[in-house]
Amino acid sequence: MPGFLDSSYGVTDARRERRNKRMAVWLVGILAVGSIAYFSFRSYRQERVVKQFLSLLKQQKYQDAYQMWGCTQESPCKYYPPDRFSEDWGPTGQYKDIANARIEAVDVCGSGVVFEMSVPKTDQFGLWVETNTNVLSYAPWARCPGRHLQIWEYLKSLFK
Repeated sequence: MPGFLDSSYGVTDARRERRNKRMAVWLVGILAVGSIAYFSFRSYRQERVVKQFLSLLKQQKYQDAYQMWGCTQESPCKYYPPDRFSEDWGPTGQYKDIANARIEAVDVCGSGVVFEMSVPKTDQFGLWVETNTNVLSYAPWARCPGRHLQIWEYLKSLFK
């Protein structure tokens, strides 16, 4: 055991303390990066589905876009037939200016993701993407019910 006057007195304690501080800093850094990555990419697949849907509408491929709703011409959806889909999304429909559509907010709710959409000259509306099947539909609300932290929206507003 080193004595008080030896040159190595307290060196091992200082090394241990530095090592513990480094480990704590690395742990906090890894947790921060992991949290940011999780919240940034947790709805990535569903966002690609919405962008593909908008792209199909811009290309006027309405049959393919209708299939993204889980419907086909052969087996149309009971409450959203193809003619109604064309009325809403077609060239003379309510959302005809789809080229200028924007995703305003994204909320993960239970088994799906709600995308708050804005199209010029229309009210904002929500698109629902089912997480398991990636089937689109209208959301019953523009945002998920309940309170939202809206940290991401606040940070985006700082850089607009």
